[in-house]
Amino acid sequence: MQEDNTVQQNPSLNRKARVVVLKTGSTYPRLLAQFGDFDDWFLRGLSTELDITVINVEAGELPGNPEDWDGIVVTGSPAMVSDRAEWSENAGRWLATAVRSEIPVLGVCYGHQLLAHALGGEAGYHPDGRETGTHEIELLPEADSDALFRELPKTFPAQLTHRQSVLRLPEGAVLLGRNGFEPNQAFRIGPCAWGVQFHPEFTDTVMRAYLEVQAPDLTREGLDAEALIAGVKPAPDASSLLPRFSRLVMERAR
Repeated sequence: MQEDNTVQQNPSLNRKARVVVLKTGSTYPRLLAQFGDFDDWFLRGLSTELDITVINVEAGELPGNPEDWDGIVVTGSPAMVSDRAEWSENAGRWLATAVRSEIPVLGVCYGHQLLAHALGGEAGYHPDGRETGTHEIELLPEADSDALFRELPKTFPAQLTHRQSVLRLPEGAVLLGRNGFEPNQAFRIGPCAWGVQFHPEFTDTVMRAYLEVQAPDLTREGLDAEALIAGVKPAPDASSLLPRFSRLVMERAR
């Protein structure tokens, strides 16, 4: 009887950690038809041991109290943080509350920029234009002791596609990764909120498809679309952030 009472008094012992994916936009129609949407790609990378809910914040859906969740993931978007759309600003304020409550957060691309903006940093157009394709990420010494990054190699390839960037980190943020184009590729703020400019949810197949759709624009911008397509390769270390984040959330929720 005592064991039964213990289970009843501690229902959290049997529940899965709850993660909300804040969907901030949708991919190109061609990619949507082939591969599904942004949230689908995250669901494939996050652990099946999580209880995951997708909330479309771009459509005005609300994620409730941040403390209702054990972890938060914020997707990429074709929108621009600097436009300060009402839905985006609302999501940013909600994220700032979550960070203050020490709920684990992983913001990706738009989510990375929104997280920085919401906490007092600055997001805007990169002065040198677009970064897209497979590129190397360099981790800084601060990543050696970081809960999410510490087991990753010092350099690794990652999939990227963005025109806006984090131009200024929030006060107190710890820079974890960079490359020659983008000085703020990854950061942490507080004990468990991370932003990454690169896309751990992208496969090399998805990256290649992105470049094929972008090719006319890339050519107009003076980029070599064919070389970028030829340069796409798998990025397993970058993709490992999703299962790593999953484990971190589950461990903190115990």
